Amino acid sequence: MILAGLAMLGPFSINTYLPSFGEMAHVFAVDVAAIQQTVAIYFAAFAFMSLWHGSLSDALGRRRVVLVGLAIYAFASLACVFATRVEELWVLRAFQGFSAGAGIVIGRAVVRDLHDGPQAQRMMSHVVMMFGLAPAISPLIGGWLQAAFGWRSVFLFLCLLASGLFVAVLLRLNETLPISRRQPLRVKSLACGYLAVFGNLRFMAWSLSYASMFGASFIYVLSAPVFLMLHLGLKETDFLWLFGPATAGMVLGSALSGKMTQRWSRGATIWRAFMIMSGAVVLNIAVCLVEPVGIGWYVVYILIFNMGMSLAIPTVTLRGLDCAPDRRGMASSVQLFVQTGFNAIIASVLAPALWGSLISLAYGAAGLLLCATIGVVVASRISPAD
Repeated sequence: MILAGLAMLGPFSINTYLPSFGEMAHVFAVDVAAIQQTVAIYFAAFAFMSLWHGSLSDALGRRRVVLVGLAIYAFASLACVFATRVEELWVLRAFQGFSAGAGIVIGRAVVRDLHDGPQAQRMMSHVVMMFGLAPAISPLIGGWLQAAFGWRSVFLFLCLLASGLFVAVLLRLNETLPISRRQPLRVKSLACGYLAVFGNLRFMAWSLSYASMFGASFIYVLSAPVFLMLHLGLKETDFLWLFGPATAGMVLGSALSGKMTQRWSRGATIWRAFMIMSGAVVLNIAVCLVEPVGIGWYVVYILIFNMGMSLAIPTVTLRGLDCAPDRRGMASSVQLFVQTGFNAIIASVLAPALWGSLISLAYGAAGLLLCATIGVVVASRISPAD
């Protein structure tokens, strides 16, 4: 549960304050695009620092690095409460991004420290299932807080969330990396390690596939204020229309992944997941072209796609980590760097370029899934057979 909570911190950092974009733009006297940049800055900082969380944990131990990250995140969130200019918020969101990735990066490494094979996939599925709750819960909490207390209460909530996780890790999470298996923090050693991981074509193919696959769903999350409030005419408290189906899909796919670990090979799991996602994007494009009346038609894509995505995530993640068995912390860092760096591009460039219409969002999601499929094909051809 602690690992799932650490993984959930990232989605909470993004989705909780989406319903507050309108008020924040008014308070800071800027347009929504300037507030949107707080998301892009968060992702850029998250991506950069995610490269180092795993290596630091490989050298210093998993638990210590997580605790420091949570402490920094809590202080940055508290400081956001008192921001008076959007430029201050940009800086503080960068500090949130620098620290938030420690939990999810190191959590993946902890799973591989403790388990192998089907048990690792099953545990990763449970983490993904809990992780899937965050996108549904966080905007609802954010919408309620926004309606009752305003945008500053959202960042106070994030501070309290990080503080609670800090206490849980301090009291309940044991160290999983013994001193004998730690890697020294030497410049030459780190440089060689990063060169080896980034130069591993099989690992990079899996990582890019993950990033593109996740992006096909996440582009709707980043476009949520426009998608829901402008195109579908909903209110700031109606984000459940997007995040409810997203959660249901994540939970269903994760449950299916955990149940089928002993019955399906890794290859079969991945291709069945991609068939589900492909069906979802085809349906999404068809709905946008026909333009039927009713909100449900436009969000069913999220449910089906997220089901397929969460079925694929544990296998794609573990196959990537297995490419660097001696540096799992570093490999987990690079995985998250690739995914989050790609999310930063989506937040700053792709989502604003595509959210002008429902059909452009649908085509964008389809294109991202195509990139993910190409990544799986390349990775499968250069990886050992199942």
